[in-house]
Order: sequence, then structure tokens, then C-alpha cells
Amino acid sequence: MDFNDTPEEAAFRTEARNWLDANAKLRGPDDPPAELLADRSDAETTRAAQAWQKKKSEAGWACLTWPAEYGGRGATAMQSVIWGQEESKFLTPPNIFGIGIGMCGPTILTHGTDEQKKRWIPKLVTGEEIWCQLFSEPDAGSDLAGLRASAARDGDDWVVNGQKTWTTGAQFCDWGIVVVRSDPNVKKHAGLTYFVVDMHSPGIEIRPITQINGGQGFNEVFFSDVRIPDANRISEIGNGWAVAITTLMNERASIGGGGGGSVGELVRLAQQVELNGRPAIQDSAVRHRIADFYTRIKGVKMTGNRTLSALSQGKTPGPEASLGKLIGARVMQEMASFAMEIQGGASSVQDDTYSPQGGDWQERYLSIPGLRIAGGTDEILRNIIAERVLGLPPESRADKGMPFKDIPTGS
Repeated sequence: MDFNDTPEEAAFRTEARNWLDANAKLRGPDDPPAELLADRSDAETTRAAQAWQKKKSEAGWACLTWPAEYGGRGATAMQSVIWGQEESKFLTPPNIFGIGIGMCGPTILTHGTDEQKKRWIPKLVTGEEIWCQLFSEPDAGSDLAGLRASAARDGDDWVVNGQKTWTTGAQFCDWGIVVVRSDPNVKKHAGLTYFVVDMHSPGIEIRPITQINGGQGFNEVFFSDVRIPDANRISEIGNGWAVAITTLMNERASIGGGGGGSVGELVRLAQQVELNGRPAIQDSAVRHRIADFYTRIKGVKMTGNRTLSALSQGKTPGPEASLGKLIGARVMQEMASFAMEIQGGASSVQDDTYSPQGGDWQERYLSIPGLRIAGGTDEILRNIIAERVLGLPPESRADKGMPFKDIPTGS
């Protein structure tokens, strides 16, 4: 494995860095890390993010791998990775387009018609329109194929009824992607259809969910006789599961194992707080834990570099890519918990002025557990690794091959 840039990649990195130097401020050691999943909780944040996205698109730095005819650059996957690495070093607005650009856009480019691509992709690139993902339901989270929101054909429209939950940023979005059950008489994976829905449609009710960290990044979304034109259907009727898999693969790649704070920040915290009357960093047990975090994060990073090395060589990344989120999210959660532990009583206070490092670790302690659910729970990822990487027998399923309407509900 060669983790160094090729000459072409080095030249691209320099070009990207030069543009960022001229248009953004370099992130300092005391600045918080780039947000992985932004809480779109105010209009000012949204405006700033849209302005930054438009600026990137005008300079040719938005959606690099997308075709030039739709506003992209036709760049390689590795060039997109390099851009992301360099952009993360600068202070930029929170990325409120992670779902639209990371999940919705690639799905439409893969499965949409030319008309659909021309209709939606350009405004995704420029940031004019914000998108959300309407997949999970109260009874269908990890088992997405068990969803119950229904769609019934009515002329040139489909009438959708049901509920979605944990929808990130729905209250600020213009469009959403939604998977619904169009045929309950076939097995559960076969009766799904995939649509793009206008989030301002009559019959849509959005209820923000107040989370443990005080934010309202997630929402419940209720559909009451919502009409979606058949022109908004992505792919064939009943092919929703295959289209959804494309979205989910892009979601896991988008989330990955990054974010959540670095070991360097944890070291600085241990230098600032006291343990038994001296800086915590002088305690051998604290140093041992920090060294353990460093080793594990380094392992995740080097495993990720194997994927980057494959991309650089024009190869398809191997199954090791599945490990990043499973291991990375858990390490991030453990780091946040340890940061709270060494703060002692101060960990109970989250205040920009009085809390160590502005209360950032308190925020992460409350927020990061959600990453172990978003984009596939730990249990689902372990199943994927067991079945698709290690070749172990799949779990037995009582509902295999059974028409969805005949699956017992337990009620």
C-alpha cells in the first residue's frame, strides 16, 4: 500500500489548498473540528452554508465527481477525498448539504431519468435547495424493509399516508427522498417504491424532536393523503429497495468514522483540568487511556487509507470500508465519556464561558451516541461484516418470502 499522493494528486491538492487559502480562514488548534452532522437550527446558519456552497460551485469546487453537465467537475473519487481533507482544515459554515449531496444526489444520478437529473441536480450543486431523507419509521429502523407508510396509485399521482421519524433537517428542507410500500401483497423487500417529494406539499406535517443535547436536528414527519406525481418516482414501481440500497451505501460512506474530536483536543483538555491537585496529563492512567485512543484512531485511519489507496489506483475499495463507522463511532463515544470523567464535577456544566474548551465535550457526549444509530446500527454493521465479509451464514428470518400483509405484527 502506498498512502502518498501521486504527482497528479499532489498537484490537485495544491490547487485546492490555494483556493481555500484565498477564500477561507485556516482552522486553528483551539477551533472546534468540522461538524459531521450539522444541527440546522437557525436561518443564519442556513444562509451562510448556502453562500459557501454557491461560492464553491461558481469556482468549480462543488460536487466534484458529478458530471460537468449538471454542475460538477467530473473529477475522480480520490480528488473528491483530497478536497474534503483540505476543506476540513478551514473554518467553513456547517455542512447542511450532507444528505442532499452525499445521499440524494448520487441516488438520482444513478437511478433517475435525464429529465429528473436536469430538474434537481443543478440546484443541489449550487445549494439553492436543501434535501432530507425520509426512510426510518417507528416500526422500521434497522429493518427498513419493514416500513408501513403506503402509496396508492391515483391517475398520474400517488397518494401517500404514514409516518417517518428521525428525519434530519426536515423542517428546513425543500425536497426529500422517501421510500414507501406500494404493494403489500408481495414479500417486504419487493413491494417498495422510491419517490422525490416536495416538502411543502399539502398534507405534510413536520414535528421537530427535542434531543437530549437540546437541539432539534431530527423530526417526525406525517403524511396525510400527500399527492406525489408519478414523474417524481425514481426507477420502476417495486424497485424501491434497490434504489434505497444505493442511498444507504452513500450514507455510510458519508458518515464514515470521522468527526467527533481529535486526540490532540483530548490532550489539551488533560493539560487544562486538574486531577488530584495536578494537571490530569501528569497522571499515568490518563496518559495510558489517551495512548489507547490514539492507537485505535490510528488503526481506523490506516484502515481508511487502504480504501483511499484503492481509489487512488482506480480500484474498487474492499470490505474493510465497513469497519470505519463501526469502530470509529464507538471510539469517539468513549473519548467523549473519558473527557467528561477527567473534568469531574465541571462535566455537569455546559457553558461557552465557564466549561473547559467551551463545553464542546459535553455536547459530544450527548450527541455522538446517535452516530452509532445513524446510517446503520452497530448490530446491522456487524451483520454486514459477518455475512458479506467473513462469509458466515445469514441470520434466520421467519418472514422470508412471506407477503408483507401476512407478516405478524405482534398486536
